[in-house]
Amino acid sequence: MLSSGVQAASGNYEAMVLSCIDPRFQALVSRQQASDGLTGKYSAFTIAGASIGVVAPAFKEWHKTFWENLGASVQLHHIKKVIVVNHRDCGAAKIAYGAEKVSDPAVETETHKAALLEFRRQLKENQPELGVELGLMSLDGKVELFS
Repeated sequence: MLSSGVQAASGNYEAMVLSCIDPRFQALVSRQQASDGLTGKYSAFTIAGASIGVVAPAFKEWHKTFWENLGASVQLHHIKKVIVVNHRDCGAAKIAYGAEKVSDPAVETETHKAALLEFRRQLKENQPELGVELGLMSLDGKVELFS
């Protein structure tokens, strides 16, 4: 029997949140989801670079793990969408694409936007029934959304 307030592992949840391993952003991402009313309503997948870790050729060994975890979340949690939170000053972006691809805010934005849009393309191939929200978080927690 589950204790009061604890939900079963399976059920109907809103989303999977894909975010980066960077410790500076863990609390910020959680706060963002809470402010959107998602506390206790999402599964989480944390990987270096968020969408970059899922789509960049430099991290190809990781890709299958994400897609299999997403499939499990769809099966167990019946999620409706994936919320992707990339962030500025991302070390994984530098590893994957080179320092010049994040050398100034405009270039950095375009690099993240390209990875986020590639993630959306791959999501539509792998899980076409899911919606997606794409964002780039700054160090102060503000999120720029891409459509």
